[in-house]
Amino acid sequence: MIKFSGKSVYKGIAVGPAAVLKNHDFQVKREKIEDAEAEIQRVEEAVEKAQEQLVMLYDKAVKEVGEASAAIFEVHQMMLEDEDYRDSVCNMIRTEQVNAEYAVAVTGDNFSEMFAGMDDDYMKARAADIKDISNRLVRCLCGEENMDFGSMEPSVIIAEDLSPSETVQMDKEKILAFVTVHGSTNSHTAILARMMNIPALIGVPMNLEEIHNGQTVIVDGLKSEVIFDPEEEKRREAEAKIQEEKEKLELLQTLKGKENVTLSGRKIHIYANIGSVSDVAYVMENDAGGIGLFRSEFLYLGKEDFPTEEEQFQAYKQVAQMMAGKKVIIRTLDIGADKQADYFHLGNEENPALGYRAIRICLKQTDIFKVQLRALMRAAAYGNISIMYPMITSTEEVRRIFEIVKEVQKELDEIQVPYKVPEQGIMIETPAAVMISDELAELVDFFSIGTNDLTQYTLAIDRQNEKLDDFYNPHHKAILKMIRMVTENAHKCGKWAGICGELGADLELTEEFLKMGLDELSVSPSMVLKVRKAVRESRV
Repeated sequence: MIKFSGKSVYKGIAVGPAAVLKNHDFQVKREKIEDAEAEIQRVEEAVEKAQEQLVMLYDKAVKEVGEASAAIFEVHQMMLEDEDYRDSVCNMIRTEQVNAEYAVAVTGDNFSEMFAGMDDDYMKARAADIKDISNRLVRCLCGEENMDFGSMEPSVIIAEDLSPSETVQMDKEKILAFVTVHGSTNSHTAILARMMNIPALIGVPMNLEEIHNGQTVIVDGLKSEVIFDPEEEKRREAEAKIQEEKEKLELLQTLKGKENVTLSGRKIHIYANIGSVSDVAYVMENDAGGIGLFRSEFLYLGKEDFPTEEEQFQAYKQVAQMMAGKKVIIRTLDIGADKQADYFHLGNEENPALGYRAIRICLKQTDIFKVQLRALMRAAAYGNISIMYPMITSTEEVRRIFEIVKEVQKELDEIQVPYKVPEQGIMIETPAAVMISDELAELVDFFSIGTNDLTQYTLAIDRQNEKLDDFYNPHHKAILKMIRMVTENAHKCGKWAGICGELGADLELTEEFLKMGLDELSVSPSMVLKVRKAVRESRV
């Protein structure tokens, strides 16, 4: 039995097998072989295995993001069957007497380079696909088991750290808990854990090379510890605690269908935050009144190219239809800082949190912004969608956004596509936006306060820096005064104000938020019923 301590980001308990994510740099070596036909047989077996993986990925993607977005996996399956590609691999093995891994890697590079040099944009885009399927084949040949979230049993994810693009690709139903060596309590991994209602520990000083897949793990978020190969008595204790927590959750279920109203009659909306179409299941399961934050950037993460207008439209439309008239607030692209996608070519910055990100990218690269706005406005014709814009610092930015919205309206009118200009609001997450919130309130329909970034920028603390967790204080008087100021300025103009940051789920502050007059709290789905309980027990 080996025990480690860490920082808990969700207080729960889980017992299950370890699934270790190791980030190995993969290098293919050229080796001389004797039996070319045996190597070619290995290629055939690897192709078959890769095809099985792609079928599972396609099925998973169809369920989570729809057929349009899943189509890429069908394209990859077809490419694996391409005769020219397969013949080139086999020819290299036979003529140069080289190992299958090397032949696949070189052929992938050659074909990728060929496609990249073509004039046709569609063919150019296939270069990345060729590279991807070649890498998949090499991994299959080398016996490197990618974490297959489609077929694995429910497991505890063990990793050095997890990026947003990694977490977005995971099958959330198969994750019992997260345990990472690095990370911050305010990271996206932590946010995901809270949304999924699963225990998570960060800052655990473990050596991943000493942990193997299938090893039994207890993750105790209540004690902030993880135990590998626990003794039978420890395991029984953990399972008893799990049952106890389950009973507490079952008591919360009795609040489903009840109003979010205090003992004195004060009402408030309680919505949920999501990152993908599949997360709507958590929203419904926890009886949220709507979606207060759909993080649209997760449609961009984990991909090799920009999602098309049609892909985005289908995702937004699907969520709106599933929510059946309930409010769905979609935040426009908030890429940059800790959320990186290579194809944006953002480059390295000295201070990425203060750099080229979110609305700044959209106002500079309006072609990207317009694609998203067209998709959002088209989807708004199918449900109760609102749009909100992140990282606002000035009235000039808002006016420029509205000019672009009008340009998009004109484009949609010209091609006679049904659309609707929905309610438009902004995120208040910079001190600048707080200080001019009286002016901003005259321009927009609502405010949603992003307390994660607001705390970061107000306290001058990088919320991704684990060394600063002890200094990161979202209860700071300055933050609470700012929230009150923003709410009051919104109400003076007849606009509503809510919180969509992690602070909205802080039960110690629920009563304070009610006193401030906030109209809405949008929280992780797993916190909806807990916040409802706090509201219903309040005398405000």
